[in-house]
Amino acid sequence: MPGKVPLSVVVIAKNEESCIEECLSSVSGWADEVLIIDDYSSDRTAEIAARYGRVIREKWDIEGKFRNWAYSQARNRWVFSLDADESFTPELREELSGMFASGEELPCSAYNVPLRNFIGNYWVRHGGWYPAYKVRMFRKDKFRYEEAEVHPRVFIEGKTGILKHEIIHRSYRDIAELIASNNGQTTLEARKWLRSGRKMRLFHFLYRTVDRFFRRYIGKRGFLDGFYGFVIAFTDSFYQFLSYLKYVEMVKTSSSKGQK
Repeated sequence: MPGKVPLSVVVIAKNEESCIEECLSSVSGWADEVLIIDDYSSDRTAEIAARYGRVIREKWDIEGKFRNWAYSQARNRWVFSLDADESFTPELREELSGMFASGEELPCSAYNVPLRNFIGNYWVRHGGWYPAYKVRMFRKDKFRYEEAEVHPRVFIEGKTGILKHEIIHRSYRDIAELIASNNGQTTLEARKWLRSGRKMRLFHFLYRTVDRFFRRYIGKRGFLDGFYGFVIAFTDSFYQFLSYLKYVEMVKTSSSKGQK
């Protein structure tokens, strides 16, 4: 439509009725296309999303593979990947409007965007949480994810630029949600190691656990965030060790099945 930025904002969501309206309203009427990929939510996510854009319902698969498919559904060449718990700032909209205003080709194939991350209402400013740059805007013909289950790598053909203004990211409602997320992610991490045939050693993971804490809490000055800075450093380090414990359990279970 005239006046809109020639950009497809793609949101992948599942049971996000508590936050998706804030997300979609931040780009509604501004982006040429708002596309929501709904993983068969059991709440009102799809109903709310339909008021703001086009909804496609599709079952979540391997993360990297699923994201590649989702972005291929966008009608514009340029895609902005936005999570359901994220929203644009007015400054980011203005920055992107200026970039696309001339109609000329942008100089880069993809752009890193800074994230302003929150736990509850607390803006986490240290410990590597701000500015936490992520590639979010890209030409879909120059960008793809590794087809991995957890933390897939990105492959970009061409240069990568950096945007100045931020996304607001409501990372976790509280500490309980942070821990629950880590519990799920560590299971996927351990499964990935098992499938790849990697050999994991206890000493290596004890070292990584301790190193992760001090790097985030001291090296990246997480202590300046007080209580939340400590929580983040501790849970990040424990993530390493919990991944190892689950990996060992999976190896033992796999071995016992093979002996039957």
